[in-house]
Amino acid sequence: MSESKKITKTQVKATIRGLVNGSIVASDIVRKQIPFIIVIFVLGLVYISNRFHAEKVFRETEETQKRIEDLRAEKIEIQSKLMTSSRRGQVLKMLEEKGSTLEEASAPPQKISYQIKTSE
Repeated sequence: MSESKKITKTQVKATIRGLVNGSIVASDIVRKQIPFIIVIFVLGLVYISNRFHAEKVFRETEETQKRIEDLRAEKIEIQSKLMTSSRRGQVLKMLEEKGSTLEEASAPPQKISYQIKTSE
């Protein structure tokens, strides 16, 4: 059992020595795997790029949602101000404050109808 441990320790030392001096990288087995290593590297770059893009899109979506909520609140506020200022009593009050001579109509509006005469 002690021999198997020594063999593995010597193999580990040989592997580390091979990495340091470059003999493992220069071997034929590694040279044949270079296209595969390049493909793995490119896929890793694509994966990292995709993640950054997804995070950017998520942040933009969150900002847009927040902006939509703000604009919706502003719309409701403006709508309520418009409803308040366009009420009949409020309009009469504003006209009195400005000193206008306009008065409320006492008779209901009348419908005017007009027919076009066709020459036959």
